[in-house]
Amino acid sequence: MVSAEGFIKRPNVSGQFYTDDPGELSRQVDAFIGNASVDPYETAVPIIIAPHAGYYFSGAVAGHSFKAVKNRDIQTAVVLAPSHFYGFDGVSIWDKGGFETPLGVIDVDEDFAGELSAAGDDFVFDAKAYEREHALEVELPFIQRAFPEARLVPVIIGTPTPKTLLDFARALDRLIGDRKDVLVVVSTDLSHYHPDEVARDMDATAIEAIKNLQAERIYRECRQGSMEMCGCMPVTAALLLAKLRGLTSVDLLRYSNSGDVSRDKDRVVGYSALAIYGQAQAGSETGGLNTGQKQRLLDLAREAITTYVVDGRKIPVNEPDPRLSAEEGAFVSVYKGDRLRGCIGNIIADGPLCGTVRNMAIAAATEDPRFAAIRPEELKDIHLEISVLSRPRRILDLDEIHLGRHGVIISKGAKRGVFLPQVADSTGWSKEIFLTELCTQKAGLPPDCWKDPRSVMIEIFTADVFSDKSP
Repeated sequence: MVSAEGFIKRPNVSGQFYTDDPGELSRQVDAFIGNASVDPYETAVPIIIAPHAGYYFSGAVAGHSFKAVKNRDIQTAVVLAPSHFYGFDGVSIWDKGGFETPLGVIDVDEDFAGELSAAGDDFVFDAKAYEREHALEVELPFIQRAFPEARLVPVIIGTPTPKTLLDFARALDRLIGDRKDVLVVVSTDLSHYHPDEVARDMDATAIEAIKNLQAERIYRECRQGSMEMCGCMPVTAALLLAKLRGLTSVDLLRYSNSGDVSRDKDRVVGYSALAIYGQAQAGSETGGLNTGQKQRLLDLAREAITTYVVDGRKIPVNEPDPRLSAEEGAFVSVYKGDRLRGCIGNIIADGPLCGTVRNMAIAAATEDPRFAAIRPEELKDIHLEISVLSRPRRILDLDEIHLGRHGVIISKGAKRGVFLPQVADSTGWSKEIFLTELCTQKAGLPPDCWKDPRSVMIEIFTADVFSDKSP
């Protein structure tokens, strides 16, 4: 039920999956968290996975997930939940009001949820997805007790395509940016209604796939029926997000099944608590490339262009240096003399840096719609410039933009434009002209769109820029 006043979502399973007595509920959740046999992590854990059955069965397991992050100052909790009762193809984001539990109303982070909703055509609000759903709701009392100041981004994921899930993960990654106060809570149970021994084997396979960040495998095998987890789509989205953010570690905090509580081992449901973390090399503003690594990327880009222009082949990339295999965004610019002949890049990492540089080099030389493709006879006259990008960070204060140091992205809905940091140096523009040109020339938005950073998304990033041009 949804209240017309303020879009407050009333609980669906209060008094069924968990007690509707506020005092008793607080005591239960505090005990689940307090008694969990795991210490709060000292390092940041951006993503946790928790079960969503009745608290009698899975509350103790969920407590492990939330205890692992208990010491963090979380201001925004993004809950990714599956849809058990309503079939739809996209991603439903509730972007107004709040959700009520016996512990009170947890407010929706309307700015974050609104920006996320606007980031993709398949990201919509569908009230029917929330009418009977429990998977999102049962996580809320844990959030309320662990992070009383947190606001909510409630997301229910249907059965979208892999592309939609990747688009969603990328949008979520951009919105989180450098924020340390955002927690992604993934709601899922594991196998359902198998004998205990069979269930444990199935669940071990699923957990191993999660620990190995095998998003594509999980999506495929859940769709085929050879792997079981009701939150397959939220888990897939979360693992894609983890890869984008360079997270590499997954810890199993607790596993059990319903038979461990009920003692009925014939038909059990599996539950797991997991933490996904690990500092990324990609997108940092400090983890720069050394001289040898820069030269290797320049050589790789030139070889990629030459081979593709001359005989149409993409060179293979097998880079032993782990720094060059980190996932980072990059642009490649091709110049002939002082004249630009092509510039294309990926702002968000889409694979190892070395592969991105190869692909962007070929694209800059042959696919930039502003220029004719580079011809073989031009190869001796070109020089290359590579920009390796930090992770974009959203800003609301335009004073944070430092021309010449920061690149800027402006986006609204499907419209998006980017200027690299060096654009300010090469043009000599003031900040006002720089932002106006970015709105009109690159994003196709009104010239003054930048003046209200809350009506558009403005992100900044830095770039490690180097070239093979002779001094």
